[in-house]
Amino acid sequence: MRRREFISLVGGAAAAPLWPLAVRARQPDKLPTIGFLAPGFPASQGNLVAAFAERLRQLGWIEGRSVSIEYRWGEGRKDRDAEIASDFVRLPVDLIVTYSTPGALAAKQATSTIPIVFALVGDPVGTGLVASLARPGANVTGLSNQQVDAPAKRLALLREMVPALRRLGILANFGNPSNVLEMNGLQSAARTVGIETTAPEIRRAEDVAPAFAALKGRVDALYVAGDPLIAHAGSINTLAVGAKLPTMHDFREFAETGGLMSYGPDYPEIFRHAAELADKVLRGTKPAEMPVEQPTKFELVINLKTAKAIGIEVPPTLAARADAVIE
Repeated sequence: MRRREFISLVGGAAAAPLWPLAVRARQPDKLPTIGFLAPGFPASQGNLVAAFAERLRQLGWIEGRSVSIEYRWGEGRKDRDAEIASDFVRLPVDLIVTYSTPGALAAKQATSTIPIVFALVGDPVGTGLVASLARPGANVTGLSNQQVDAPAKRLALLREMVPALRRLGILANFGNPSNVLEMNGLQSAARTVGIETTAPEIRRAEDVAPAFAALKGRVDALYVAGDPLIAHAGSINTLAVGAKLPTMHDFREFAETGGLMSYGPDYPEIFRHAAELADKVLRGTKPAEMPVEQPTKFELVINLKTAKAIGIEVPPTLAARADAVIE
């Protein structure tokens, strides 16, 4: 896998000593504490959290020795995100790390003083998380996976895979502003090429299975938006293969676990980079001084096993452009 690159709106600062004044001033037995608010599920997104922790160790932050990390999983529930964020404020932690727009919003609503680093937020400016990408302001910064053109690109790739595509089903979290933005872009792109879209309303994890049932037999393919609520994509993929429905995801992991294809950033690399931002905050840099960064490289993954199972022949030209082909 090629290492993904990020565009930084300003140059990085020189590394600071491992123990900044703010940390050295602590009591000897009190380690700096990170509260990791994971809005998703360990089974489907544990690898992303592991990528964060590994990079943090490489930067010298050893859990139990130089840092303490409190992990909490929201399991796709916005009410859990808010509870976890409030718990972190009460502890209190020294830094909150989170991902997804609902998780980041819950953290910001819980505190205006504890630094917050986010990853995978679709529209941090539009949702009010930051004042601007270049100057976030306040106590929040991070990495945006805002992909203005990505939904149209995914649709084009899906049409290349399924030339007869006329009806597209969308599984997205209506309660996630980032998903809504993505869905709007997809529907706009679909209209321009004469494709009908159907998007059952999903706001809770219990809504996913009925939404799939409502689409089965009515669509030619499924577009699965990235969201902790839709995180049980392994089961969605199992249902889709059974129904011989092609699926398009934005997370590589979902193509690896049975989805037909995915197109999106290198998400583990995003979480490794989030650890680098957390490192800077722990060393004393203020989030307001750290521009929000965005991925510039995307990867296409195709699962040939799934293609065979649902009776699709992958165009050789498409397979040749893929960053990874699962056989």
